[in-house]
Amino acid sequence: MGVPGLIVRRRQSNAELAARLGRDPATTLHHVRRLVAHGFLVAQPARRGARGSREIPYRSTGLSWSLDDAGRHEPVAEAGLEAFLGEVADVGRAALDQTRLVLRLPPERVAALRAELDELLGRYVAEPVLPAAEPLAVYLALYPGDPPGETDRTAARGTWDTRGQDD
Repeated sequence: MGVPGLIVRRRQSNAELAARLGRDPATTLHHVRRLVAHGFLVAQPARRGARGSREIPYRSTGLSWSLDDAGRHEPVAEAGLEAFLGEVADVGRAALDQTRLVLRLPPERVAALRAELDELLGRYVAEPVLPAAEPLAVYLALYPGDPPGETDRTAARGTWDTRGQDD
């Protein structure tokens, strides 16, 4: 899971984050400091830890990110996907509202879809943050619908909605 996703709901110290991630505290601190430097986390006033030591809790700034061309940078793409999967694990699958589509579009329509999605998400990102509002996470990934060598699974046209239906 990504560090900002871990501390959206509760401020946590580096030691707490390291324990939750199962990582070395020194390595975690290195990443926490980088996230602070890039505006994803902000340090809070120092507090006394469990053993009386001074610790700095961090909280997420709620800054959103987009990983353009992440597929060209495998560690970046993997970190983004792991953050998403970790956040879903934290909230539980029952809280996940998901849709999967496989479309067949010519290149100009793919470009138009990407532009529309960017514009739509950009409008919501630009809205003021209301203190009483509930956080809502959106993870969007566009990728080839058929793995290489697979047959076309998109022969039928139509839409569907399986929310609320039993398996």
